[in-house]
Amino acid sequence: MKVKQIEPERTYLLRHQILRPNQSILQCQYPNDFQQGSFHLGAYLEGELISIASFYPEKHQAFSETRQYRLRGMATLEAYRSQRAGTALIQYGESLMKQKSASLWWCNARTTVSDYYLKMGMDFEGEVFDIEPIGPHRLMFKRLG
Repeated sequence: MKVKQIEPERTYLLRHQILRPNQSILQCQYPNDFQQGSFHLGAYLEGELISIASFYPEKHQAFSETRQYRLRGMATLEAYRSQRAGTALIQYGESLMKQKSASLWWCNARTTVSDYYLKMGMDFEGEVFDIEPIGPHRLMFKRLG
């Protein structure tokens, strides 16, 4: 498996297929995709893009750290979920965030995958909340050190 930085447009199809199948492809384009400091990662297996993740310099008011990143739009094709592609993306992303002097990263995790993020060393902040039309989420974070 090979992890590398990709253009934001390369994430849209998987975002649509996996995360937002009932929405338009336009709704899979996030406002911060082209923001300075943002980066997007793709995991490839035998030349096929199987997993994606996007990271944005974005501060959440729940945390005091000044250099924060937000993970958004992480998705892996179902047939490849046992290949640890998501883990590889997170590890690569963390190394890039550390190079950018970030001290914390966070995400609004769907409750259905929050156990996965716990295994990646993240913690919960606050209670479950709903994001329409997607469903229940938890604010999760990890300090980089």
